[in-house]
Amino acid sequence: MTAMDPARKRRLRLFVALSTVVVLAGALVYTSFSAATQASTPSQVTAAAEPGRSYELTGKVVDGSVSARGDELRFAIRDRAGPQSVPVVYAGVVPDPFREGREVIVEGQMRQGTFVAERDSLVTKCPSKFTKETASTRG
Repeated sequence: MTAMDPARKRRLRLFVALSTVVVLAGALVYTSFSAATQASTPSQVTAAAEPGRSYELTGKVVDGSVSARGDELRFAIRDRAGPQSVPVVYAGVVPDPFREGREVIVEGQMRQGTFVAERDSLVTKCPSKFTKETASTRG
């Protein structure tokens, strides 16, 4: 049996290492893009909801819609600019800043006209710290 040339052995190791890096980088890029989901508005979800498909729903909590029934929180989310809304059933941790009029994101599925949220998926978006200055606040 003959021994392998040391220079050839180094090239082979380099080739295997670089191939592994390329494969892992490709898997990372694929996972990053396939996991990204775009949040849908209530009007988008009600117009094209597919049974069994999960959605990320975003919008504002409708004034007067929040109620608790046992460990379930019920509320409605409306489009940011428009009247279309969807009733939501949620169970899990409720973020402190959650309230009517606040923008939220929740993950779940549409079932018989109601958005059934996944447990602990509710996220409250913080209002912008920077708002346009109006003439009445200029002093």
